[in-house]
Amino acid sequence: MTPGRLFYLLYHAPLAALRSSVIAGGPVNQWITRCGQLAMRTAAAHLPPQPTPPADAPRIAFLTGKKFWYQTAFCASSLLRVADRPLAFEFIDDGSFDDAFATEARRVFPGCLLTTAADAETRLDAALPADRFPALRRQRLTYLHLRKLTDAHAGRTGPRLVLDSDMLFFRKPDALLRWFDDPAQPIHMLDVHDAYGYPAATLAELAGTTIPSLVNVGILGLHSDHIDWAKLEHACATLLARHGTSYYLEQALSALLLAGQPAQRLPAADYRLLPTEAECLAPTAALHHYVAESKRGYFRHAWRLTLLKR
Repeated sequence: MTPGRLFYLLYHAPLAALRSSVIAGGPVNQWITRCGQLAMRTAAAHLPPQPTPPADAPRIAFLTGKKFWYQTAFCASSLLRVADRPLAFEFIDDGSFDDAFATEARRVFPGCLLTTAADAETRLDAALPADRFPALRRQRLTYLHLRKLTDAHAGRTGPRLVLDSDMLFFRKPDALLRWFDDPAQPIHMLDVHDAYGYPAATLAELAGTTIPSLVNVGILGLHSDHIDWAKLEHACATLLARHGTSYYLEQALSALLLAGQPAQRLPAADYRLLPTEAECLAPTAALHHYVAESKRGYFRHAWRLTLLKR
């Protein structure tokens, strides 16, 4: 127990918990939200099986595992309810896949592709060998968000769409679905502010041009074989060496990949990050991405509404 660790436990951790409680509306509201979250977990285990997609259906990838499966299942199911076209799914191991998880994933989404940790390591050893890509290979072991780039795209070809799990669809996402028919440009949703976790000057230096604003990777579609992995390795190593790790490293690297090229930016009104509680109660957007304080409306109200959209 170092002095720094002791100071964190006695000061920073309680202060962070107090701030979270205030944002959530106090202990009673936290308890109500927690009850909604537990109900969502239970409901996910009773989601009905979806139709088996045809072999040529567009495939969408999620990084997921046992802890977040209930959110993944609701996101994917809500999309299928409104998409009006067959879609297939790939679930990429966050390190927690087991036989029970695989059985449940295949029950709800027949024909889904499960990419295990061993599968990913084999592909990465061929596409991103550790002696040439040490920063990316090392960082993905502890910073799981990075696997949405490395495990989803390395060694792959063609356009690939990766979604976050903490999202729900409420009506047909026309702009997103059109991307599958014409994926010439990358596609992403918009943030409410730049959240890259690193100085803009460093990012611009690494990109060699201006970094695009408001990139949010809750939705990110890229051509896997267009990714310059050597450039991404250099950027990752430089950011870590100069500024240390950040929760937003994956988003910063994604913004670097998008720098200097045209991209489809999904309209914020229809692809809503941080929806208000009123919006969670009566959705007007096609999609919600629930981050920070919007998780209150997510767990209390929004997921229940998707069960009504049959």
